[in-house]
Amino acid sequence: MNKRGDFPKIHFYDQDFVDIYDKTWAWLSNFWLNNKTAELSPDGYFIYPNDSQLVIDQFDAIFSSFFLVYSNRNFPANQNLDFFYAHQEENGAIRWRYDAKTEEPIKDPSNLQGVGMPLFAWAEFNLYHKSANKRRIKEIMPVLQRYMEWIDKTFKQENGLYSAPVSASTMFNSPRVDVCYPVDFNAAMAINAAHMSALGDILNDKELSFQYKRMYFSLKTRINSMMWDGATGFYHDLDKDTNKLPLKTIAGFWPLLAEIPNADKAETLIAHLSNPTTFGTDHPFPTLSADCPDFREDGEAFRGSVYPAFNFMVIKGLEKYQRYDLARECSIRHLYFILEGLSPATGEKGDLYEAYKPCKEGPASWSDNPEFPRKRYIATVGLSTIALMIENVIGLSISLPRKTVDWIIPNLEIMGIEKLSLKRNLITILSTKSTRGWEIQMESEKLYYFTINILNKKKKTLPIPSGKCSMLIDKL
Repeated sequence: MNKRGDFPKIHFYDQDFVDIYDKTWAWLSNFWLNNKTAELSPDGYFIYPNDSQLVIDQFDAIFSSFFLVYSNRNFPANQNLDFFYAHQEENGAIRWRYDAKTEEPIKDPSNLQGVGMPLFAWAEFNLYHKSANKRRIKEIMPVLQRYMEWIDKTFKQENGLYSAPVSASTMFNSPRVDVCYPVDFNAAMAINAAHMSALGDILNDKELSFQYKRMYFSLKTRINSMMWDGATGFYHDLDKDTNKLPLKTIAGFWPLLAEIPNADKAETLIAHLSNPTTFGTDHPFPTLSADCPDFREDGEAFRGSVYPAFNFMVIKGLEKYQRYDLARECSIRHLYFILEGLSPATGEKGDLYEAYKPCKEGPASWSDNPEFPRKRYIATVGLSTIALMIENVIGLSISLPRKTVDWIIPNLEIMGIEKLSLKRNLITILSTKSTRGWEIQMESEKLYYFTINILNKKKKTLPIPSGKCSMLIDKL
C-alpha cells in the first residue's frame, strides 16, 4: 500500500460533499488489517473490525473495488479479490465468506454451497479500465472460467435459469419466500457473462468472447420471457414451478445493470424509481417496495432499508439507459441523507452507516438486532461518498486503456477533480467561471482524449495535450 495519502481532490459547490469524500479516505486506513492478528497493516486486507469474527466477504470485496480504484494506488483495489481467487477449490468453487483468521469458508445453513453474487468479471472489467493491466486479465481468466463452470454445474437447471439460495444476494431477512429462481442471481450471471465476453475481447480471444456472449443472450431471453410481468412493470423471482412471485424488491432492478430490458420495459421499470408508492421514497431506494405489507419505515434491514451497495447497482443500471439526469439526482439525494446521518440536526454524534431509513433521516434499525446497522461501514458507503461522487455527481467516466475521459456536465457549476492518477499520469479537470465566462481548465502529463457533454446540448471530443490548457464552453 502506498502511504503518501495523496488522494485525488474533488471540487464541488457544496463543501459538505467534499468533506465527506475527504473523511472517507481518511478513515479507510483503519480497515486494512492483518487477517491473522487483526492488527492494522498497510499490506493487509480490507476488513470490517469485529470482536467475534473477522470476515472477508465476497460481496464487499467486489463492490469496494469500484471506489478503491480512485485511491491513487494508496489502497490496492484488487487485494480482497485476489484473496478469493487464491482460495478457489479444485472444482472451481469460490465461497462467499471466509473466516479471515483461519481462511476457512464460513458455513451457513441458508447457503450450503456458500455461493455469492457472481460478479467478479464485472469488477475486473472496471479494474482494467482504471489500470490498463492486461496481464492481470490473462492471469485471472482461468480462475474466472472455472468459477463460471462450477456455478453452471451446481445451479443451472434444464430451463436455462439458475436455482440458487436467496441469501447469496446478502438480502438476509427479505420476505422473499418460496423463491427457487432469484431474479438478482440470474441477472448477475448475465452481467458476469457479458463482462467475461468483454474480457475475452481484451485478450483477443474470439472463441472465449463468443462463448460468453452466447451465454449472456440465452440468459437475457429467459429472464425477459419468464421473469418480466407486464402488469406490474417489474422483474420478479420465480417459484419451483417457474410461477412469478408477487413481491417487488430491489432485486428486480439488477436486470437494468445487465441491460436485459428493451427500451419500453426499461422505461416502465425505471418509472418505479420515481413512484413514492413503490421505490421512489424520500431516501432512494428502499430494498422492499413501499406498497408491500412487510415494508417498514424504520428499515428492519431488508424490509425497507436503503443500502449504499444496492443504490450503486441501481444508479449504474440507470447509466446503461443514458438516464444520467435521474442517476445524478438520486445520487445527490442519497448523499444528503448520508450527510444527515453523519451530522444529525439533533446535534447527536452521527456516523456513516451500513443502512438508512427510506422515508426520513437517520440510520435504519432492526428490532431483532440492536447492533444493526454497522457504523462506519466504509466497504459499501464508500461507493456513495467516493464512486458516486466522482462518477455521477461530478460526472466523470474514465478509461485508461482507451485514453479517454468523458465528462457529462448536467449544469454549469464550479466542480471537478484534481490530481487523479491514471497509472503514471496525473490529471486535473475543473470547471470554473472567469471574466471570459465558463471554462474548463485541464492539466495532464500525457495526451488523452476528452469528451465533454454539456446539458445534453453540446458534445465534443478533443485531444488534450500534456501540460496545462483551458477551453471556453461558449466557444465549443
